[in-house]
Amino acid sequence: MNTTTLKTKLSVMNFLEFAVWGSYLTSMGTQLVEIGFADKIGLFYAMQGIVSIFMPAIIGIIADRWVPAQRMLGICHLLAALFMAAAAFSINATRPEFNYWLIFGFYSLSVAFYMPTIALANSVAYSILNSARLDTVKHFPPIRVWGTIGFICAMLFCDFAGFQKTYMQFYQSATLGLILGLYSFTLPNCPVNRSGEKKGLIEALGLKAFSLFKQKKMAIFFIFSMLLGVSLQITNGFANPFITSFKGIPEFANTFGANHANALISLSQMSETLCILLIPFFLKHFGIKRVMLIAMFGWVLRFGLFGLGNPGPGVWMFILSMIVYGAAFDFFNISGSLFVDKETDPAIRSSAQGLFMLMTNGLGATIGTLAAQQVVNHFVYKPMSTPSEMIQGWSTSWLIFAAYALVVAILFALIFRYKHTPEAAPAHK
Repeated sequence: MNTTTLKTKLSVMNFLEFAVWGSYLTSMGTQLVEIGFADKIGLFYAMQGIVSIFMPAIIGIIADRWVPAQRMLGICHLLAALFMAAAAFSINATRPEFNYWLIFGFYSLSVAFYMPTIALANSVAYSILNSARLDTVKHFPPIRVWGTIGFICAMLFCDFAGFQKTYMQFYQSATLGLILGLYSFTLPNCPVNRSGEKKGLIEALGLKAFSLFKQKKMAIFFIFSMLLGVSLQITNGFANPFITSFKGIPEFANTFGANHANALISLSQMSETLCILLIPFFLKHFGIKRVMLIAMFGWVLRFGLFGLGNPGPGVWMFILSMIVYGAAFDFFNISGSLFVDKETDPAIRSSAQGLFMLMTNGLGATIGTLAAQQVVNHFVYKPMSTPSEMIQGWSTSWLIFAAYALVVAILFALIFRYKHTPEAAPAHK
């Protein structure tokens, strides 16, 4: 297989990998509002964080020891697609009562098998590129960017196909997952690693790296990673139902944003794609502490602009919120990962990366979505609330989230000590 064909196959894999997720991630909240589960949005999003604590490690060990990674990727996607289709069928079959535990159960099983595929897809790409003797540092980023493109395309399709409020977004995700599941079996073989030291569950979960908490600098960094991770899934869960709720206000009922929230939110992913390219420059010139602070204040703006804007005359605030999301997300996730790579001993570097993911996308994101749900329930989804009162409640909620991010940023600036020198900056690989 020539290089161009190989990279094309991996690009298609990445496109589908994130299109599966993009089909519902930013619009599921609005669907849940429509079927009467507005007070449970946080639980659905928290489940992604909960399964991310242990499922990627378990599936990763299976792929390392027994099942080739590309086959494991296919199996996981087929199972995730099956359960997502079952969740969609349950929504349609149990209306108008809507059996919460049946729907949530099938959805939970689906994400339990989907979340590990994010890491698996990277492993498959690295393995295949290495087998072809291609430089992963050079060739992987252009392949990975197709994942973000796939996510955006799926969001826009869900929006303009009219799936934002319906269970059809789950069917869309399931269909793409089925395609990717079958497609994965056509990828080049990724050999099972039967030599060398086997990675146990404790190490794969990142628990071995907990020894880093003995170092004050790393302990502070990981604690703040968790505190900032609280912000990661809030807008994925609540931005769409928030923007869509403006349709209840006559002044905004016919605005583009209120009717096409996913299209508006897709600007966030476009910004994310561009901000990845800025990370090497910012790390080199400003250092990890300032870059992390940029991310933290980015979250302040992300939430604050939502609290102050609207899809009418204030739509520029929404657009600016989408633009700063790229820096808020990438400057934290990618720069933080580079910092962990630079500051930890090679012997526990993989475990340290696992710990970073556990603290952010596992514990942090889970705590954040559950806490955000309580705030939204208190201020937005109150009995007998009028549309205007709900909008005011949303504004209050977003400003509370912004205040939280601001407090975290100020504390990080005061407590985390790190002296930057250009020579010490993590190199862009």
